[in-house]
Amino acid sequence: MKKKKSKKRKFLKFIGFVLIVALIVYIVINIRIKNIYVKGNKILTDQEIIELAGIENYPKLFSISIIKMENKIKMNKLIQKVKVKKNIFGRVDIEIKEYNILLKDEVSNGIYLSNGERITMDENIIGIPSLINVVGESVLKAFLMKLDKIDKDILVKISEIEYKPNEYDKELFLFYMNDGNYVYINTNRLSNINKYESMLNELEGKKGILYLDSGNHFEAFE
Repeated sequence: MKKKKSKKRKFLKFIGFVLIVALIVYIVINIRIKNIYVKGNKILTDQEIIELAGIENYPKLFSISIIKMENKIKMNKLIQKVKVKKNIFGRVDIEIKEYNILLKDEVSNGIYLSNGERITMDENIIGIPSLINVVGESVLKAFLMKLDKIDKDILVKISEIEYKPNEYDKELFLFYMNDGNYVYINTNRLSNINKYESMLNELEGKKGILYLDSGNHFEAFE
C-alpha cells in the first residue's frame, strides 16, 4: 500500500514538473518584443532600421531569428555591418555601421558611397560636395577611396568637384570651396586637403587658387 502511494506521489510530481516546464516554454515562446534599441546609425532613422528588420509591429521575440533580421537590414545598400542581439526579457539591440555618403552625382542624380557604389535616394543629403561631370570608373573608384579618408569637417567645406584631367595628370580634380577659393588636387595627394584650414591662415583673407596637385602654391584672384 505504501509503495502504491509512493509511486502515485512520484507520478504526480513528474506530471507537475512537466506542466511547469510546459508553462515556462509557453510563456517564453509567446514573449513579445517590448523594447528596441538602435545605435550606430547616422543616415537612416531608428524607425527605418526597425522596419528593415521587420519588427515594427513588435512581434513575438522568437518568431523571427537574429540571422533573418540581420539579413533583412543588410538588404539596404547604406548598411555596411549589422549586429542584432535579443534576450528573453523582450529586448532587441541593433547595432549598425553605415557606409559614408561622399558625393552627389549631378549627372546621374545619385549619390556615391564610400564603397564606390552609386545609389539613388529621395532625401536631399546636405554637407557633401557635388560631382558636376563624368569620371571614368577606375579613376572615380580610386578617388572615392581617398576621399573617404578626408576629415569630415573639411569635406563639408567643398561645394563642387570637377574632374579636370590633362595630358600630364589623368587624376586631376578641381574643388570649388564654399568660401570662394579653388583647389587643384589629384588623387595621390588628396590627403593634403586636410591642411586647408592652416593654409587659409597663411593667405590673410585673400581669395584665389590653391595648387596642391604638384607642390603647394597659391595664385590670388585679380
